[in-house]
Amino acid sequence: MERAPDGRGRIRTWIGGAVAVLAAGALSVTGLSGSAQAADINVAKNAGYESGLANWTCSAGSGATVGSPVHGGAAALRGTPAGQDNAKCTQAVAVQPNSTYTLSAWVQGGYVYLGAEGTGTTDVSTWTPDSSGWKQLTTTFRTGASTRSVTVYTHGWYGQTPYYADDLSVFGPDGGGGSDPGPQIPAAPGGLAVGSVTSSSVTLNWNGVSGATGYNVYRSGTKVQSATGTSSTVTGLAPNTSYDFQVTATNAAGESARSATVTGRTAQGGGNPPGNPAVPKHALTGYWQNFNNGAAVQKLRDVQSQYDIIAVSFADATATPGQITFNLDPAVGYGSVADFKADIAAKKAAGKSVIISVGGEKGNVTINSDASATAFADSTYALMQEYGFSGVDIDLEHGINSTYLTKALRQLSAKAGSGLVLTMAPQTIDMQSTSGEYFKTALNVKDILTVVNMQYYNSGSMLGCDGKVYSQGSVDFLTALACIQLEGGLAPSQVGLGVPASTRGAGSGYVDPSIVKNALDCLARGTNCGSFKPSRTYPGIRGAMTWSTNWDATAGNAWSNAVGPHVHALP
Repeated sequence: MERAPDGRGRIRTWIGGAVAVLAAGALSVTGLSGSAQAADINVAKNAGYESGLANWTCSAGSGATVGSPVHGGAAALRGTPAGQDNAKCTQAVAVQPNSTYTLSAWVQGGYVYLGAEGTGTTDVSTWTPDSSGWKQLTTTFRTGASTRSVTVYTHGWYGQTPYYADDLSVFGPDGGGGSDPGPQIPAAPGGLAVGSVTSSSVTLNWNGVSGATGYNVYRSGTKVQSATGTSSTVTGLAPNTSYDFQVTATNAAGESARSATVTGRTAQGGGNPPGNPAVPKHALTGYWQNFNNGAAVQKLRDVQSQYDIIAVSFADATATPGQITFNLDPAVGYGSVADFKADIAAKKAAGKSVIISVGGEKGNVTINSDASATAFADSTYALMQEYGFSGVDIDLEHGINSTYLTKALRQLSAKAGSGLVLTMAPQTIDMQSTSGEYFKTALNVKDILTVVNMQYYNSGSMLGCDGKVYSQGSVDFLTALACIQLEGGLAPSQVGLGVPASTRGAGSGYVDPSIVKNALDCLARGTNCGSFKPSRTYPGIRGAMTWSTNWDATAGNAWSNAVGPHVHALP
């Protein structure tokens, strides 16, 4: 969110015509073959990347193994395209001549390609556009009369986001190199520890186990849930109560012994913080500018009554990592801080939620350690107590660390109670995939998250949930990108449409209020859609957001007068 005179957020040029051509089918996909014969083996080595990059070679240092996201086991490949490098990772596998092999891999993230070259016949490849979850790519190839080695590969696409690959297989006759040994029952997980807690949940973290494809969580000796990663939040607990937990590791060979026991205690119960109103089912969010950038200067009392959530923009970072403070700008016209606090109290008395926003186009708060996470939670809660803020908005546009931001928000929630209002305003690129740090954070705190109002502007064309490219500023752009979040794990009540209030509110991406209303109708009712129509409706969608209440006032409150009543009339 930008403080410069021309609005909010910087312009990003993203995928355009060239990628659209790819998405339309510039590469062909080889047909699938029948199932492998009984004698076939997987001739690829370290196919699950459990041994790092052993047996693999990645161009320009573009490959690395990661512990999350993974499809199976404790590791996966992350390929990061950069400049003229497409993050190609290869392995030469031993094959038999005149034989058929089935090549397969599980992938997600940016554009991903899977192929084989040096087959001695016809080299093959298959691909997929960006996906928010794991997707299996499969193709087949036949070796030539004298072919003894074939190179299989994965790669991404130039200038696009990183991709992930896992559980690659090349099934066919043994070419003399054999196969990786079958799975063994994994060891018991170590390092089990209690993370953040609320009055009804306990988050557990543990160390990954080599060869594990999943984990089981036990509470007081009874299995309560399963997990694929090394963290899990057990919910439905009683306030101020101690629970014992253990974790086991699993794979195709069986389940490990149980880990050491840890004890976690839930927080004290609590309702809304004093004076905090509940957020309505369908809500309008507006950002209030604590500075003068050419838009109408407002006091909080002047903010149009259609707004249900008012995000005060912005908090300021201190010299202590993670810590924030707030400095009222004299330019907005308050005679004293007490007057500002009185306006917050008046808005809350009128049923509005006034929250403090962190970040923006020029703001940067670093939360990348346990200490900085605690500093953020403590300082944010202190501002809530001092000023009467109902919660916090996360608008960090310079990158986030999902692990530690999650810890920070969990700690804040434990302090503030269940009435905490927690919103986010990621840029479009941040919510293209569930593997992104913003999306992961949103899913990590889903049980305490109020709404994600993604910024549908200053981005250029982007991919929708159907893999097609849509132009910024259209109904299709709003609905197809919202669909990614709705189908990626967020509840409809946690999804809002963020748009500029006027042509001066952002560098690009302004849409007429009628387009916003049509997009809301399409998502909630299945009417007034463009060429893209979701496979189902989301009547619980939360609503819309705008930058800013000041730019809205500059244009005579035309945006809130049009969109506000429409949001509040949603089913």
